[in-house]
Amino acid sequence: MKALFSDLRISLLLTVAFGVLLCGAYPLAVWAGAQLLFPAQANGSLVRDASGQVRGSALLAQNFSSARYFQPRPSAAGSGYDAASSGGTNLGPTSQKLRDSVAAAIAAYRTANGLAADAPVPADAVTSSASGLDPHISVANALLQAPRVAQARHLALETVQALVTRATAGRDLGVLGEPGVNVLRLNLSLDESARP
Repeated sequence: MKALFSDLRISLLLTVAFGVLLCGAYPLAVWAGAQLLFPAQANGSLVRDASGQVRGSALLAQNFSSARYFQPRPSAAGSGYDAASSGGTNLGPTSQKLRDSVAAAIAAYRTANGLAADAPVPADAVTSSASGLDPHISVANALLQAPRVAQARHLALETVQALVTRATAGRDLGVLGEPGVNVLRLNLSLDESARP
């Protein structure tokens, strides 16, 4: 009986010690390290406008539907761009539903951007990302949208193209992926360039 109480006491002490260590000290150390080394990322990579107001996160896409703005990739997250329901369509390449959806998206993209019926359309303009919340579009996608945005804002096309170039981020670590354009940051720079 004495050995049973000894084992029980040791088990309880280890449970409390690991509870304090793994549920208190370790998370606190990770939080403090993140705040010290990567404060912007640890707090959501928030994007602020010129007045300092938070407009969103650089990590999450938002729906911009006006012709005055660049549009992000289509979203399959919840009812669209819902960060609480991140996820893709889960439709495979043999899915008729996916083919029909992409064909409709291609037609809508060409119409919205004044492209010819046989003009090539970047894949990221008509398919959602795996998360449904990718905030970046390809440079080709942004440049195809630039004439529409320039016309809707009564700006010179060269001005809008320069904003796209300025908003283009290079490959991760210089070699991974493709250059991309963060849509939220690009649209904020458009709004700021229109201010007197």
